[in-house]
Amino acid sequence: MFKRIWIAACLITLIMVVFIVRLAWLQLMPASSSASVLTPQASRGGWQRLSVLQRQRNLVLDSGRGDFYDRFGIPVTGETYSSAALFPVAPKERGSDEGLKKLSGVLGVTEEQLLQKWDAVREPVFWKAESGLQPIRLTKAQIDNIKSLNLNGIRVLPYRNRYLPDFEAKHWIGFTSQHPEWLQREYANELAAGKRKLAEQVGGSGLEKSLDKLLHGVGPTSVSYFMDGRNAPMQGLDMRITQPGNLYYPLKTITTIDLKLQNEIEAYLDAQGLQEGAVVVLDASNADIIAMVSRPKLKPGQFMTADGTEWENHALRAVAPGSVFKLVTEAAALETGVVRRKETFLCNGEYGKYGLSCWKEGGHGRLTLQEGLAQSCNILFATLAERLQAAELQRTAEALGIGLQAGWHRDQAFGPFGGPLRLLEEEEAGQLFAPVRSNSKGRLAGGSEAVDSGAASASKRGGKLDGARKARDRAATLAAVDGGVLAQSGIGQRDVRMTPLQAANLIVTLLNGGRVMEPRLVSEIRYANGQRMVKLPAQRAQSSGRIKPATAYALLRGMQAVVDHGTGRSIRQGLWRVAGKSGTAETIRAGSARNHQWFAGYGPVKKPRYAIAVLAENKPPGSDNQATKLFRGIMDIAARHDESHRADPS
Repeated sequence: MFKRIWIAACLITLIMVVFIVRLAWLQLMPASSSASVLTPQASRGGWQRLSVLQRQRNLVLDSGRGDFYDRFGIPVTGETYSSAALFPVAPKERGSDEGLKKLSGVLGVTEEQLLQKWDAVREPVFWKAESGLQPIRLTKAQIDNIKSLNLNGIRVLPYRNRYLPDFEAKHWIGFTSQHPEWLQREYANELAAGKRKLAEQVGGSGLEKSLDKLLHGVGPTSVSYFMDGRNAPMQGLDMRITQPGNLYYPLKTITTIDLKLQNEIEAYLDAQGLQEGAVVVLDASNADIIAMVSRPKLKPGQFMTADGTEWENHALRAVAPGSVFKLVTEAAALETGVVRRKETFLCNGEYGKYGLSCWKEGGHGRLTLQEGLAQSCNILFATLAERLQAAELQRTAEALGIGLQAGWHRDQAFGPFGGPLRLLEEEEAGQLFAPVRSNSKGRLAGGSEAVDSGAASASKRGGKLDGARKARDRAATLAAVDGGVLAQSGIGQRDVRMTPLQAANLIVTLLNGGRVMEPRLVSEIRYANGQRMVKLPAQRAQSSGRIKPATAYALLRGMQAVVDHGTGRSIRQGLWRVAGKSGTAETIRAGSARNHQWFAGYGPVKKPRYAIAVLAENKPPGSDNQATKLFRGIMDIAARHDESHRADPS
């Protein structure tokens, strides 16, 4: 008898051990092949995760992505509001017909429309209006009414909206989109570890892209609604909110933008009908970007052109600058001593070669250097350019930040970024002369070739050019420049390309006696609790050389003459006395002649606060310079803005 009891006890113990081992296997080891239909991220959690997935429906309330703030701490992105969420509950489990009828009235639809939409739900969704892209924003009365109905499968939940009401998309912020190929290339390890998902939103342009690694955060906040196998709510469980336990996230990116001024400028440009172009407003003291506007408007998810050109930031795209580049030509002439400041020039309207003439029929007569800038005389500046060596003009352009990416960057690993950082990834470098490549023996190969802005030499080895090859290509480019190229380049035509950001920064450089700064768009990044993570200090550009303060002063005086009695005299009257340089560059679009219209300047003249560059692209030849008019209007907006800010600093 005792023996039989002992044998039975051993069998029971053995069976229990087998079950315990099996349970441990299911709980602790990765999922078996039965879970292979899921993604690697889902299967990693094992049977425990699968069992939960069978009885809950998840809805993401907040992606955990970091937000942007302006220089005064005003949110540019990010707000939380209450919305209605639908869960795929079986129709007979939702509640009474009377309750559903009342719900349809609260949501502003017919009962048939409500049920039709609810029946189509397979995964939890927020309720959206027919024409809306975002979940509806519930009023307090709507919230109270929905809660009082006691229906199953609909709940009032907090929704984190990335873009504020009436938000006009900003090119400098950019947009987010799904990009699984990029994620697989850049974050393969994090995908494998389940820290990122292929379907998540990532930065597609602007700061959303350049700061994506930090903005991504540490995970989403989601709500789980528990249901059984018949899609009936599991009574007593209802909902559970899951969120990251790290209180330091999401991060706060503090930009240098003045959001109120930015929005006022955007509204003004739209009212004035700017269809294509850009405006850049920089702090005159350190080149911080106060406002940056690009047109056409950015409409994330609603791209209207096949090539997506509307999402290009025109403030960072280099085009022919026209007479604005005459500032660089004059600087080069003064720096090299090929001109005397009191020297006079005769303009009879025709240069006599290269088919070049002055914009003023019959010419300007005899002009001094300062008057030549004020009247934007092509003959005078072509003459100056031909006196220069190509290398001299190139060297001065680079000393003024032209032909180089201007925006704030670090080439080495920086802070939490774990590598180099460039805040404005899309920025083009521009150029002075079209690149010419040399062959391995240093001879010219392929001749001179005009290329679009920011293009490097076509000669590459393994995706990079070594220093010796770059030097040969640079020498080849300069060697190919003849008198005709110099004359046309000196007036900002031919192959010269400049971005509005570079044009505004050129003005800041002159205001600071030749010291080139790097325009900064972000000043610091903070944790969710307000503690600083990293500071991005204002910094000087690592440009080669610097012009003399006396040269900068002469150019500033010339820009004052432009507005006082020169080509910019139409904007002499305004809230502030201003100075600057206009420009008109000839171009071709779709086989038709067009003009790029420019104005770059500063104000007020006595104590400069802002440097502003305005570009109106592809305007009809012979039309009034819209950029000049816009510059005056924007400077007046800035003057009123400064006055109101001083009156109410809060």
